[in-house]
Amino acid sequence: MPRRGHVEHHPVLPDPKYSNVTVQKFINRVMQRGKKSTAERLMYDAFGIIEEKTKKNPLEVFETAVRNAGPSIEVKPRRVGGATLQVPVEVAGERRVALAMRWLIANSRARAGKTYAEKLAGELMDTAANQGATIKKKEETHKMAEANRAFAHYRW
Repeated sequence: MPRRGHVEHHPVLPDPKYSNVTVQKFINRVMQRGKKSTAERLMYDAFGIIEEKTKKNPLEVFETAVRNAGPSIEVKPRRVGGATLQVPVEVAGERRVALAMRWLIANSRARAGKTYAEKLAGELMDTAANQGATIKKKEETHKMAEANRAFAHYRW
């Protein structure tokens, strides 16, 4: 990440099945060792499990989960007079989605279950219902920011 200038983001094309850019970004984050077709299969299998269990549109459940998982405020370290303070700052929209995806994937991988598709489906359904490890991580981040509210005037 450069200290000066702007980072140019590459456009992400929508996924073939749902024509949704967020789903494609999620598939790209799930992908390991460049195996995109495997990541797509896992994602669509998870969507199938969600549809089977909730009888809802899996895309809506996914969007709700990503929205619920994204933090609105976080802490960033800032050096002030030899001390490193945790300063609460608001999270930009793109970073909010990136953090939500990162937490969803990490918590689904750590989850107990048989296949990754089942783990991912379970984590997405839990997060859409405002429960589970991802929501706990979000609340932990918010608590940390609230505890360090006294340093908010050091925001830059």
